Amino acid sequence: MATQRKWRLWRSGVFLAALAPLVLWGWQVANNAAGPEPGRYLLLNIGQGALWMLLLTLSLTPLTKLTRWKGFALIRRQLGLWTLAYAFLHMLSYVLFILALDWAMLGSELVKRPYIIVGMLALIGLGALGLTSNRWSMRRLGKRWKTLHRLAYPILGLVLLHFLWVVRADLGQWTMYAMVSALVMATRLPPVARMLPKLRQRLASAWISSITRPL
Repeated sequence: MATQRKWRLWRSGVFLAALAPLVLWGWQVANNAAGPEPGRYLLLNIGQGALWMLLLTLSLTPLTKLTRWKGFALIRRQLGLWTLAYAFLHMLSYVLFILALDWAMLGSELVKRPYIIVGMLALIGLGALGLTSNRWSMRRLGKRWKTLHRLAYPILGLVLLHFLWVVRADLGQWTMYAMVSALVMATRLPPVARMLPKLRQRLASAWISSITRPL
């Protein structure tokens, strides 16, 4: 019971941490603290939030291999669904605050801003992953389930391309995201993946040596 309670608290804490940025941004908009264009403020912040959620989700597998801590695996589906939620809210912000529900503008917007198409492809991919992130889908799809969910990495590439197109005048922030993404994707390479358990053992040995060394 104590273990189950601990994991429930862990999941609840992750849920609240993922919800907190949305609450903060909503509060800022409601209190006129989001600048002269609150709609665009929400659009950009929620979009970057979706990217962070995706990166955190993809980092959980290598972190599990590195630490053998069960807690990372327990929140993988939760963070994946939060990624989808942020991506959907990003699209909704665009529809409400940029298009202003004027669907007649959509055609010209797609011509002027083709990165919208790239973002929609990423959202569709995330939707497919979200809809199949359950045990029933795992049983139905069998080995194809893992193949499908490896699409998370091409989706990350689409998100980075979408973001690059948006901020192409200022590449500093994009470069940071690209470097983090490259590090996360590198952990999926077989030589690096095989090295993670060995790295864990070395770190554990170094830590034990440091605390047992006489003063």
